[in-house]
Amino acid sequence: MNINRTTIEQAHERISPYIHRTPVLTSQSINEATGCQVFFKCENFQKVGAFKARGAMNAALSLTPEQLAKGIATHSSGNHAQALARAAKILGVKAYIVMPRTAPEIKKRGVRGYRGEIFECEPTLQARESTLVEVIKKTGATEIHPFNNYEVIAGQATAPVELFEEIKNLDVILVPVGGGGLLSGTALAAAYFSPTTKVIAGEPEGSDDAYRSMKSGKIEPAQSQSIADGLLTTLGNKTFPIIHELVSEVITASDAQIIDAMRLVWERMKIIIEPSCAVPLASLLKEKERFKDQRVGIILSGGNVDLERALKLMTNQ
Repeated sequence: MNINRTTIEQAHERISPYIHRTPVLTSQSINEATGCQVFFKCENFQKVGAFKARGAMNAALSLTPEQLAKGIATHSSGNHAQALARAAKILGVKAYIVMPRTAPEIKKRGVRGYRGEIFECEPTLQARESTLVEVIKKTGATEIHPFNNYEVIAGQATAPVELFEEIKNLDVILVPVGGGGLLSGTALAAAYFSPTTKVIAGEPEGSDDAYRSMKSGKIEPAQSQSIADGLLTTLGNKTFPIIHELVSEVITASDAQIIDAMRLVWERMKIIIEPSCAVPLASLLKEKERFKDQRVGIILSGGNVDLERALKLMTNQ
């Protein structure tokens, strides 16, 4: 499938009744801390608390009635799981969700709240995929992958499109990268709607497969050593070619830098973001000299924080 300008516009029209058009916020103190003008697209205020509501809804609405009748299924550590369960509830169909047993409890509660059925597995990609195969074999449900799905990518692209419509002449847009659904969607959105805007990814140092993949030109395996639990995935064969072609670079940030960025947003903007969401700001702060006096967009990807865990992170730092 070729995702073009029309594909993204159609996705936006399709999902608009089911999502929030999230606000764009600024913070004078963060502008001073970074030395540039930062515009935050607040997907932490999105349905299910994350941008994932967009892609999951677009993919679900793109299925045939026959496919929907048997339900939809996925594996996810949390935000896509909630987004897919919500889409299924809206459409009146079953959602079967494979989640690692270590996924944050807040995200499991979210899935159950939307009446999704959870199948727990070990926290490895192999366990997630093999469990999902079994679930699909039993149910006949259609898989909607968290990121390696063109309808999901087109749905995620609608978030940066809204930012480009509201804030003109951005020099740079920074987004987090895990599996690459948001990043590839943002890269396509920039190419079609804001071609002078450079796209840069923020990634945890402890799970820097996108950084290594960009260097080697092929998909490198993910490591899973970071507090940014939503980004501990490897790139997909649909997301990586788009990223490799259209993304300028990947900047990594340490867990300590991620916690500092998360704290800065909590304290200065008075809004809650999760660790994965703080990674682009952490990357910007790490290399702020390069962005001096520029207009920088950041997609705040989600706000589904396990508060007890987050407070421990901040106090143990």
